[in-house]
Amino acid sequence: MKLLADCRLYAFVDSAYLDDRRPVEIAQQLCEGGADIIQLRAKDWHEAELREAAQAMLPITRSAEVPLVINDCWGLASELGAEFCHMGQEDYFETDDDPTPELTFPGPQLGLSSHAPEQAEAAMGTDVDYIAVGPVYPTLTKPGRAAVTLDYVRWAAANIDRPWFAIGGITLDNLDGVIEAGARRICVVSAILNAPDIVRTCHQFRERLASVPLD
Repeated sequence: MKLLADCRLYAFVDSAYLDDRRPVEIAQQLCEGGADIIQLRAKDWHEAELREAAQAMLPITRSAEVPLVINDCWGLASELGAEFCHMGQEDYFETDDDPTPELTFPGPQLGLSSHAPEQAEAAMGTDVDYIAVGPVYPTLTKPGRAAVTLDYVRWAAANIDRPWFAIGGITLDNLDGVIEAGARRICVVSAILNAPDIVRTCHQFRERLASVPLD
């Protein structure tokens, strides 16, 4: 299984972009294209649908030695033995209206979203394994959330102490700017899932990332 430290291209099987394609079909193409880590993200599905898709995808991702991330559902990720669970700020940190969820260990490794330096600093005070930084650019994947811009990417490059991924509106057209700002790992959703050739597009992202070494 690929180590998190070696993962650079983080891709998605996102229910909002399936367009009647099967999750296993997309997962296979992402693996063939060289995605290093894949998240199953389905905000509009019931847990039974999510479980069925994850169970179908796991043999594919494991055969390719690609870690599978389950979005939000820690219990399901633990039950299925997925390598990672990803959570948002509101899902992980306790608020007045929403207590911290019960996380049982041992369990999957954990990723956490962040949208500002103070959120990344809070994440670095926990045992989360990676941090997502974004959305860098406006994106329909996060409707209504303002872009954090490349300024936050530059801050992340100088300050985050563990693997982190730039996310949000990243395309082949703007990738060079994201890399120049200091990102060495990226998450890509629509630019891959909406591409006419998923395998080729993954290869293109990987080639561009390979032009700069990991720090």
